Amino acid sequence: TIAEIVAFIQNNLTNYSVSQLCSALKFPRSTYYKALVCVPSNKRVEYEEFGRKVKQAFEDSKGRYGAVKLCRVLNAARTPCSIKRVQRHMAEQGLRSVAVKKYNHHANHGSIPDDKVNILKRDFRAETINQKWCTDITYIHVQKEGWTYLASVMDLCSRKIIGYAYGTSMTAELAVKAVENACLNVRDTKGILLHSDLGSQYTGKTFEDCLSRKEILHSFSRKGNPYDNACMESFHAVLKKEEIYLHTYQDSKEAGRAIFEYIEGWYNRKRIHSSIGYLTP
Repeated sequence: TIAEIVAFIQNNLTNYSVSQLCSALKFPRSTYYKALVCVPSNKRVEYEEFGRKVKQAFEDSKGRYGAVKLCRVLNAARTPCSIKRVQRHMAEQGLRSVAVKKYNHHANHGSIPDDKVNILKRDFRAETINQKWCTDITYIHVQKEGWTYLASVMDLCSRKIIGYAYGTSMTAELAVKAVENACLNVRDTKGILLHSDLGSQYTGKTFEDCLSRKEILHSFSRKGNPYDNACMESFHAVLKKEEIYLHTYQDSKEAGRAIFEYIEGWYNRKRIHSSIGYLTP
């Protein structure tokens, strides 16, 4: 742009004359001198100010928000705008949010064992907190120990991660620890519905005994149906897209700190969620 060329010329005037720089850049000297005295219009000033606000909101999200959520953030901050306006400024500044390849679902109408029941049946709505929870375990790779594991528990009403446990072994004890952490601030756990898949960590005696002591009802996904536990699968996908895949962790301690900062400092407190009206958990 003209402004960039003028700035370049001014930054190099200590070594070259205006005539030399304009000649090398094939830029008219008259245009250069006119630009020096040109006062930007109010419309231009407003345009550039909005561009700065878009960039600031993008950086505040650590590059995690796309145009839709940036538009929501700016409107909430009393900066009226449309999604297309935000998209235009993002494209102009080369701002692109982190993206992940969409999961290509192949229907698998699997069943569950006779002694297991899918109580939730993909009804992810909840009228109040501590009514419906879901849980799952995901894999996270680090340089020293190799594969490590994160067990998480989400409240389906607020979409908040209310409990999690991270370790180097995918055991029933890890799954139990996540549930116990979720129960720390719950006075009465009787009647809470907890949904999980059919993994051995969740079908074994250790986990079932934990739920029985707390009088928590257990619901199971059908075999080969990740969408039965879509909210939990979605959280782990977002965690990996916005944090895990962007970094290389030397060991489980470093990864553990990053997971803590992401969940407690970002996901639960600052990240807006479309499923709850673009509010934070």
